[in-house]
Amino acid sequence: MPITQDVRSVGLDGPFRPTRREKGLTMSTTTGFESDELPGTTVDAVVVGGGAAGLNGALMLARSRRSVVVIDSGTPRNAPADGVHGLLGHDGVPPAELLRAGRAEVRRYGGRIVAGEVTAAAPAAFSAEGDPRFTIELADGTVAHTRRLLIATGLRDQLPDVPGLAPHWGSGVVHCPYCHGWEVRDEPIGVLAVGPASVHHALLFRQLTADLVYFTRGTDLDDNTRDRFAARDIRVVDTPVTEVVSAGAGITGVRLADGQVVPRRVIAVATTMLARTAGLDGLGLPMEDLPNGMGRRFVTGPAGTTAIPGVWVAGNATDLTAQVGASAAAGAMAGAHMNADLATADTDTALAAVRRGATAA
Repeated sequence: MPITQDVRSVGLDGPFRPTRREKGLTMSTTTGFESDELPGTTVDAVVVGGGAAGLNGALMLARSRRSVVVIDSGTPRNAPADGVHGLLGHDGVPPAELLRAGRAEVRRYGGRIVAGEVTAAAPAAFSAEGDPRFTIELADGTVAHTRRLLIATGLRDQLPDVPGLAPHWGSGVVHCPYCHGWEVRDEPIGVLAVGPASVHHALLFRQLTADLVYFTRGTDLDDNTRDRFAARDIRVVDTPVTEVVSAGAGITGVRLADGQVVPRRVIAVATTMLARTAGLDGLGLPMEDLPNGMGRRFVTGPAGTTAIPGVWVAGNATDLTAQVGASAAAGAMAGAHMNADLATADTDTALAAVRRGATAA
């Protein structure tokens, strides 16, 4: 079975040096934060997920004077990383610090941040004017009622089942050259192939180091690609990989089926990225598998719209490769469109009330 790691909506990026490490094959870091109470009334919007996408969506809604609640389990995808990279003006900021600032900004405009896990979400009866309603149940038994819903749950990464690989996730094991490539520059890097996407992966990491080894792991590599790799001094190893070898906190090499150990300090591997869906089945949101085993995501239209009226999706739950900045931007766009939709619904309700009054008179 593949090894999985549950993660949130912001991208894993951080320096090469090892930081926090979990024992076993599954890592799930919980970030504690002060929790607000759920309101007892129906709110304008509930946001499920408190990463970059969710918090920026909530910020846009709160600044538009909408009542908004963010429900966050506190398990961000980039928890093992020391810093967020590639985010203009915030390059290198610790992920927890970025989220703390985001929560404070949402609260500044009246938004609420609730610590909890969603166990069920489903449409409720529409209002008399046809405005959507939803019910959100939390693991502690509390229930939220809302007019609109933004899903920003992020994704979880599925790593290849290679012994010794998972414990180094977020330190010596990396997946994105743009998130953490600079931090592993000039290190001896090994690319563990998982499929066709790994070829492009290797070319990107070759930009960062002159010492790159490509482990085919039984995947196809045609003669033209081998020639291209040779032209870039990328060494190809076809012998099966049996484990990632480490000493202390760091990776030291990759052991092959013939017993040879190829010295490496960093392993680059493309993960299978799966949108986090726990508790959301009741919404009936369409999903799709991406080609080449890349992953599975929620299907969305412009600005995160979905086939379910009143529900939007933003961030890694629908855009599997989005980094922090792109996820935040998607959340902001979704929040703005949700506010516009609510403004139209408010006007429809007001007009219906005026007409009822005129009829009664």
